Amino acid sequence: MKTIYSHSYLLLILVAFVFQSCQKDNHDPEPDETSKEFTYLRVLVSDVNSNTLSLLKPASGEMEGFSAKFPKSALYTTESGRLAGIVHRENNLTETFDIGLEFHGDHIGTVGTPKFGALLGESALPTHFKSKYGQILTFNDGDGTLSVAQESDVHTSGAKFSTIQAGLLVHHGAMALFSNGNYAVTVKDNSISGVLPERVKIINSAGQTIHESTLAVQGIHGNASDGTYAVFGSASGVFVVEQDGTQRLIEYPSSFETAWFGTILETSIAGKFIGYTAAKGAYLIDVTANTLTPIIENTDIMQCKTSYDLSKLGVLLHSGVFKWYDLATLSLQNEGSILAATAKDASQKPQLVLSQRFAYITLPTSGELLQVRLQDLASQSKHSMGGTPYQITLLGYESSVGH
Repeated sequence: MKTIYSHSYLLLILVAFVFQSCQKDNHDPEPDETSKEFTYLRVLVSDVNSNTLSLLKPASGEMEGFSAKFPKSALYTTESGRLAGIVHRENNLTETFDIGLEFHGDHIGTVGTPKFGALLGESALPTHFKSKYGQILTFNDGDGTLSVAQESDVHTSGAKFSTIQAGLLVHHGAMALFSNGNYAVTVKDNSISGVLPERVKIINSAGQTIHESTLAVQGIHGNASDGTYAVFGSASGVFVVEQDGTQRLIEYPSSFETAWFGTILETSIAGKFIGYTAAKGAYLIDVTANTLTPIIENTDIMQCKTSYDLSKLGVLLHSGVFKWYDLATLSLQNEGSILAATAKDASQKPQLVLSQRFAYITLPTSGELLQVRLQDLASQSKHSMGGTPYQITLLGYESSVGH
């Protein structure tokens, strides 16, 4: 009798387990994690007419307002992801802003409240911004100098950017940082006619020339670096400069005719960059294979941006169509019409940034920020910015793990 009771009891437990399992299977599936933004990612937006900076926590929808020193701020994110560089070109000033978060290896720590840093840069027309290896840099178009500071000095009272004099003529220039501590800087020597620089040389942190230019090209604009290679957009071809001073060109396809890349973007893949021109589209530049591979060939591109982790490429057309690509495979992952068409001559156009999960697009005419889920472009939300959004950048960390 005892044995029969035990078997019956076990049978009842088994039936109950199967019943509960069936019930669980009939429930709605667990929500997809990609439907929510990372807890510690932030979006910073400047305004055309006011000094207001809007800091959004997209995971919660919370918004804070801060006041920069001038309106129409150009916004950039430093290497650490914790700081923003706020460039007021026409006012000869660079501010810094700290979101109060810090990466602690396996989690994110809160180390304060969002606030402006003490670190300031005062220079003549700071224009080109870069941040690598703990440094923050601007190329100053007004006098051909570089301004450099350390991220670690952001809250040091009275901290200022220092100036690197490299004997450059005044020009609209750019610089790139190498992993060995040297810089590739553009040079204007008027050896070729035109307003843009023609050469690149390598200098050290004291401004001394380490490697002279060996190549002159018809105009340089736009650049990126992975620490080993510095890549510049040039009318003569893609201009590649290596740490040891080696300089070479990757030729454009014959179909480019007079078109050339005025924008170069970094990717998460060593030795590979994105070249973009509105006249042709976006191409993958492989500096080791010396090849240019089309990603999207289109003359209606309004914005072309890599994602925060540099693994994706987002493209927003004037028609309002948005497309995004996986840079490892160059394959189109999703596309769709997400906003109304924008006139090509519009004075203020939507600006785009991408995280791993969402695209964020400023809507200047409505004073809003559009948030679009990459895996489902119909999944959208809007955040009121007030005023007229100008520029946008992502800050923080693509993580939801705190203390």
